[in-house]
Amino acid sequence: MPTIRVSTTPVSVLVLTLATLGAGLTACAVGPSTRVEPPAYPVVARTDSAMSPAAQAFLDSLGKARAAGTEPSGNVVTRPDSARRADTTARALPVPRTIDTTHELAWLDVLADPQLVALVDSAVANNRDLRTAEARVREFRALYGVARSGLFPQLTANGAASTNKVAFGPTVVKFDAVRITGDLAWELDFWGRLRRQAQAGNFDLLATQEDARATALTLVSDVATAYLQLRELDADLAIAQQTLASRQATLALARQRFAQGLISELDVRQFEAELADPAARVADFARQRVQQENALALLLGRQPGHIARGESLESAVRAVSVPDSIPGALIARRPDVMGAERRLQAATARIGVAIGDRLPTITISGSYGAQRPDFSGLFDRSGELYTAQVGVSVPIFTGGARVNEERAARAVADEARSQYEQTVLNALREASDALAGVRMNRNELVAQATQVQALQRALTLAEERYRSGIASYLDVLDAQRGLFTAQLALVQVQRQYLVSTVDLYRALGGSWETSGMR
Repeated sequence: MPTIRVSTTPVSVLVLTLATLGAGLTACAVGPSTRVEPPAYPVVARTDSAMSPAAQAFLDSLGKARAAGTEPSGNVVTRPDSARRADTTARALPVPRTIDTTHELAWLDVLADPQLVALVDSAVANNRDLRTAEARVREFRALYGVARSGLFPQLTANGAASTNKVAFGPTVVKFDAVRITGDLAWELDFWGRLRRQAQAGNFDLLATQEDARATALTLVSDVATAYLQLRELDADLAIAQQTLASRQATLALARQRFAQGLISELDVRQFEAELADPAARVADFARQRVQQENALALLLGRQPGHIARGESLESAVRAVSVPDSIPGALIARRPDVMGAERRLQAATARIGVAIGDRLPTITISGSYGAQRPDFSGLFDRSGELYTAQVGVSVPIFTGGARVNEERAARAVADEARSQYEQTVLNALREASDALAGVRMNRNELVAQATQVQALQRALTLAEERYRSGIASYLDVLDAQRGLFTAQLALVQVQRQYLVSTVDLYRALGGSWETSGMR
């Protein structure tokens, strides 16, 4: 039988001892489990309880009629050619769609605007707040490495050269010494205190990553909202300019009829006065548009300047497809919910750290090297020196410090749990509010579009009756005012509907991810 020989040098004995003790560290870590039981998320469905069934039925009939090109009663509309020409724009007004099932909700895809996606990409790449959040993630990743380092032996190399004079009674000894050693210190994690500390650092890192994702999600939704506001101002400006041109044409007709003696000067002056409103609105909308471009440029991390445009509000409204209900479990992916959960886990892990501080600490330390009077023969066996020791430190009396540290850690964990539960409730509320907002804004959009269609037809009829001398100028003025106000209101509702859709996807946590944040 072959003989197996084991070296018994001091260094090999120390290494063998460390390996044996390290392999024996299999005890469970002290403290409560860091597992968090997720709450039972209900299905979030939109509700119309605040509206009477009759009112809801009427709004639904409007939506179906506009989608089919019929009147709310369901009868097909047949009109003269002039009326059909006047209603071309009205029938082109978008009708929001709905779907019955929920699939993977793609962030921003619902708006179907590649230019908006390009702006979001630019913002993610250049926004300073997002860069700050990413730097904070790198900071906590390094701190996690610091917390985890306590699990491993700490090795240091030391060297010294000295001149010494020592007195032993009447005898004085002078000598020189050159010393080189490698020192080891290792706290054996029998109770799991260091493991809990590393766990807490890891959960802190994960929470910070969720904070960065929340920053990105907020940035994306802010860019989308600002862009939709800019497109609203574009539409407002276009409507104001078209209205101004239309009223200028009406004024020209009034002056012609006045020259023919068919109307009085009062009619002409009334039409002239009506030009002021759209003219002032043109200037105001132009100013607001420049300011909105500058605000959006700030989110994009660039200097003020022109912002490229993509699809119109009408095209975005046509592309929107929102489910009637959503699984509440989607809320669990929200960065604030996930961040609160990670902070609860970190606080729970630190309870184990506090408990471990009350238990004995077992450390292994050792030193190996050489010492000689000079550098010659420094690495000979004759100058070898070493120490190896196992130490136990037992806290006996600390004036209540360790007990109160554990109590504080448990209180912090209770606080984190309450914050987590409150964050979940707030997330459910925001999702429900956003879903209800989509529904109500869609109803309002259908009603507003129907009003614009009716007022466009009314203006056409008023102008025809005015030209034929049947109606007075007041009928034309009232129709112009009503249509102008309704068109601006329609654009506003379109923007609100799209913003409520953005709010819904933000409430669900979105699906936008940036590099380096996982």
